[in-house]
Amino acid sequence: MKVVIADDSMLLREGVARLLSDAGCDVVGTAENADRLMREVQLTAPDVAIVDIKMPPTHSDEGIAAARVLRERHPGLGVLVLSQYLESEYALRLIADAPGYVGYLLKERVSEVAVLVDALNRLIDGECVIDPTIVARLMRRPQRREPLDALTAREREVLALMAEGRSNEAIGSQLTIGAKTVEAHIRQIMQKLNLPESPDNNRRVLAVLSYLRSAT
Repeated sequence: MKVVIADDSMLLREGVARLLSDAGCDVVGTAENADRLMREVQLTAPDVAIVDIKMPPTHSDEGIAAARVLRERHPGLGVLVLSQYLESEYALRLIADAPGYVGYLLKERVSEVAVLVDALNRLIDGECVIDPTIVARLMRRPQRREPLDALTAREREVLALMAEGRSNEAIGSQLTIGAKTVEAHIRQIMQKLNLPESPDNNRRVLAVLSYLRSAT
């Protein structure tokens, strides 16, 4: 896969680039700010962009803003926001407009290169990947009555693992249940969340979006 990395820290940019290159990825560009990121994406046409949440000039939420612009201009581009901030609101803002092809991971995951590469591959496939730590925090919050009140405890567990970007096989392994049981739970989740099959929507991503909206 072709990757562009944007972070104002040269050490982090070069470190992530080295890790991904060693893992077989093609790092085609790096950027220290949002403007340079836009140019690099335009010039190199990457499969995925890794973006720091806070970049110059204000170091507030430039990464989130840049990620949303990239998704608008390049619908097939995967965008992964890396952050040291454990804020579920940032994750929800990121996926609110276009929930597919976007992810939000904490920077501590960078050292787990297999986890990082797996997340990038999932984004390229159109999935939504949210850091497990954020998902765990959301699960501990009091839930609103809608739209998840109809889900069973097991269905909530399955949906939480879906929010982490887990495959059906990984969900089954985590919960010690068979593949058919996982599929049955997911069918029930889609039905209860009123997400009928459609060629225009990724129901799995929409289910995750419903989960995050109810928990923030």
